[in-house]
Amino acid sequence: MRRLAQFVLIAFLPMLASTALAVDRGQFGHVPPDIRAWFKSVIAPNGVPCCDESDGHRTSYDVRGGAYWVPIEGQWMQVPERAVIRDQGNPIGEAVVWYVHHRGSIIISCFVPADAV
Repeated sequence: MRRLAQFVLIAFLPMLASTALAVDRGQFGHVPPDIRAWFKSVIAPNGVPCCDESDGHRTSYDVRGGAYWVPIEGQWMQVPERAVIRDQGNPIGEAVVWYVHHRGSIIISCFVPADAV
């Protein structure tokens, strides 16, 4: 049994280490059900779910040379094209960026501009 547990841990540890976990500290309890449902349904162009409303951050943004840029933790970062979502609407009317910290870097997984349709 112990060897099985070690195998499972070794086999799935890389997946667990790279998986972003949603952290809901109750800060989104006031979100209407339709908005909450939208946050839960947003999927990046590569087919990966963006996660949840607790992972999305309302943000300002800029367009430079045709690319979106967002401020994250005091630093402007270019949004990778693979993360830009243009076709799933935006019911809150503000830009939203989803990102995680991974091995000392910030990885932008999804971005919905304020005017997405």
